Amino acid sequence: MSAVSDHALLMDRIYRWQRRFGIYDATRKYYLLGRDPMLAGLRPKPGGAVLEIGCGTGRNLVKAAMLYPEARFHGIDISQEMLAAAEDAIEGASLGDRVRLAKADAAAFDPQSAFGEKGYDRIFISYAVSMIPQWRQVVAEAMTRLAPGGELHIADFGDMRGLPRWFGRAMIRWLDWHHVTPRADLFTVAAEQGGHSVEKRLHRGFSWIAIIRKD
Repeated sequence: MSAVSDHALLMDRIYRWQRRFGIYDATRKYYLLGRDPMLAGLRPKPGGAVLEIGCGTGRNLVKAAMLYPEARFHGIDISQEMLAAAEDAIEGASLGDRVRLAKADAAAFDPQSAFGEKGYDRIFISYAVSMIPQWRQVVAEAMTRLAPGGELHIADFGDMRGLPRWFGRAMIRWLDWHHVTPRADLFTVAAEQGGHSVEKRLHRGFSWIAIIRKD
């Protein structure tokens, strides 16, 4: 079995019951604190196309589609369990005409075959790079899918250096139990992609947002 298949099975196993009983969204709101600031900063142009990599339960896609009613949205995830939850969320919000989903590996994603899209005005990744083993490849691949002047927005856990040391250590240990690894070199990798990159450190380093604009 390939590494990609192994990762997909792991994600399905982790989230199968969480998504069915609503545990995922009910609990994540307390510590995925960078999601909404990232969505507020997307600001796609009217008529633009927006992609979420690792769309999970569809919570972010629904919120972003409501924030930016003139944009089109696509979401991909490697977990069929999460895509099923996202489909329910999108249907429940009556957004099926503007939000489309596909199962895909973010490191080898072809938007033309999946959605008939050549390039994106915005791509965002919310708390997924800390769970994707080949996350650097995913970031590099996402940059190739941006239209000129497009932006990649990434929100995830930070280094927590501004927080009490005991809290940071306990949080990192807890995240590790859930197969989550904060990427200490996120901003370095972002800067290596070319274009103009922006670093945002929120909540005393608990949350990080990286923005990369393609020239």
